[in-house]
Amino acid sequence: MSTVETITTEEQNLIPGAPRGQKRPLRPREVWAIRARLEMLGEVRNLALLNLAIDSKLRGCDLVRIKVSDVFSAGSVRERAMVIQKKTSRPVQFEITKLTATSLVAHVQKANLSKTDFLFPSRNTCSNHLSTRQYHRIVDKWVEQIGLKVSDYGTHSLRRTKVAQLYRNTGNLRAVQLLLGHAKIESTIRYLGIELEDALQISEALEI
Repeated sequence: MSTVETITTEEQNLIPGAPRGQKRPLRPREVWAIRARLEMLGEVRNLALLNLAIDSKLRGCDLVRIKVSDVFSAGSVRERAMVIQKKTSRPVQFEITKLTATSLVAHVQKANLSKTDFLFPSRNTCSNHLSTRQYHRIVDKWVEQIGLKVSDYGTHSLRRTKVAQLYRNTGNLRAVQLLLGHAKIESTIRYLGIELEDALQISEALEI
């Protein structure tokens, strides 16, 4: 079997002249590289933004509109939260890990936010919350700083990061569909860029 035949769909997206697919998810080591840099620079807000983006798996338009009350209850970070998606008007739930909770507490305390405030307020007086455009710029900067090709990544990379690992480890498309808030499983298949080779590799790993 040739080298091209054995590479993954994600790797194929990096081949010059190959068809372009979805923005690539970040790998765990890449996430940790960004985290380490943000911690070193003391960028408390951006660390909370990164961690919540990965946990929530939300589109950028939904992430920037989260309010403190969406993720905090009685002064503590919720273990699970729910938001209504702007694009579909469908509710979607997500977990908040301890790592993310710690960074959220640090951000809210440093920014002196109240429960009615947007979690990521804008530093521009024209908007109450961080804009999707600024969110894109922030993600591009993160990607560039750890030596990745900016054109291969974007805000959807953060949305896809956790579910890509989930699908790779379990092959559970229904779980991914629920976590992304997709109405149809077909949308999830397209979003993950799943092809026959991916399905066969998962099947081959199962012994019955």
